Amino acid sequence: MPPVTLSARLPGPAVPEGTRDVLPPEWQQREHLRTRLGAEFAAWGYRGVDVPALEFADPGHPQDARAFKLIDVGGEVLALRGEFTTAVGRLVRSRFAGGPFPLRLQYGGRLWLRALTSELGRLREFAQVGVELIGVSTPQADAELLALGRRALEVVGVSPVMEVGYPGFVDAVLEDAGLSPTARESLHGAIDRKSGADVDLLAGRHALDAGVTRTLHTLTDLYGGPEVLAGAGDLARGERARAAVAHLEAVADRAEGELLFDLGASRRYGYYTGLTFRAYAPGLNQPLLGGGRYDLGGLPGAGFAIGLERLTEVAARGLPPEPEVVLALDPAGAEHARAAGLTAELAWTDDRAELLAYCAARGIRRWAQGQILTEVSA
Repeated sequence: MPPVTLSARLPGPAVPEGTRDVLPPEWQQREHLRTRLGAEFAAWGYRGVDVPALEFADPGHPQDARAFKLIDVGGEVLALRGEFTTAVGRLVRSRFAGGPFPLRLQYGGRLWLRALTSELGRLREFAQVGVELIGVSTPQADAELLALGRRALEVVGVSPVMEVGYPGFVDAVLEDAGLSPTARESLHGAIDRKSGADVDLLAGRHALDAGVTRTLHTLTDLYGGPEVLAGAGDLARGERARAAVAHLEAVADRAEGELLFDLGASRRYGYYTGLTFRAYAPGLNQPLLGGGRYDLGGLPGAGFAIGLERLTEVAARGLPPEPEVVLALDPAGAEHARAAGLTAELAWTDDRAELLAYCAARGIRRWAQGQILTEVSA
C-alpha cells in the first residue's frame, strides 16, 4: 500500500495571523542564503553573536508599542525581540565595554511584532541577518557598510540598487529655516512621502512664508545621483546641514558602485543619527536591506539588516538546485550515494510496491544498493 502521509493523518490547524509555516524547498533556500551571507560577513571581519529572544520590556525601545509582551514568574514584564540593533547594543555595552573598537559583529534569527506592516510583507514573525560596525563614525566606516551590503546581495545573485539618505539633513534645513521643533516634527513625514499637497497643507497650518515653503518642496525633489549633493549644498545654511553634506560627499568619494541619494528621506529621524541606506532589487518596491547610523548611549554604531523572507523570494530563481535524492536499499548504497554528492534516504521496508509508490510521490528517479545506482523500477 502507498505510504500514509502526515497531512492525510493530521488536520491542518490554522496558524496565527502574520505567521507561516516554511516547507522544505524554501527552508533549503533560506539556509543556503543564510550560510552564504554569514560567510561573506565573516570574510570582512564580522564575528557572530546571538542574543536572547526574550528581553526586558522598555518603554524607550523603538519597537515597544508593537512588541509582544508577557509577564515573567517574578512579575517582570518581558518582550519578544522586535529588532536586533537594540539587543546587540545591550550586548556591546555589557560584554565589550572596553572594546577594542571598531567592533564588527554579525547576527541572525527571528523577530516578532504584534502589528502587521506592509514593509515586512504583513508578517509578525520574520527572520533577519545583519551586521553592526560599532565604535567609529567616519565616512570610511559608512562606505564599508555600503560596500558590504552591496557585496552581500551580489554573492547571492542580486544586483542591488543602493539608496542613501540622511534624515538629520532634513531636520537641519528646517531648523535653519526657523521652524520650531513641533513644526519640524510634523513636516518630516510629508517630506519623506514626497507629498507636495501635505507640505502645502502643513505650511499653511504653521503659517510658513513662501520662501520656506519652496525650500520644503525642494527637499522633496532631492533624489538622484551624486549631483543631488550639489543641490543639498545649496540648501545647507547652518553648520549641522553643511556637516551632513560634507559627510555624504566623503562617503560618495569612497563608494564602490553607483549610489542614489534621497536627501528628502526623513523617516525615523528620531532613531538614526546620521547616514541611512536601503537596497532594492529591480522590480521590487520594498527594500531587501536597510540600515543606518545610530547612537548607543554615547558610543557610535551603524549597521544593516537583510530580511530573509523577501531575499528568498527574489533570489530563489538563481539558487543552485538541491542535490538529487535517491532511495538507498541498504546502508552501503546510502554511503556510496552520499560520497557521490547525492542525498540518500534509507528504505524503511522491504515491500517493493510501497517503495515504488513513495518514489513516485517524492519524484525519486534512482535507488542505490551497494555500489550501484539504478533507475527506479518494479
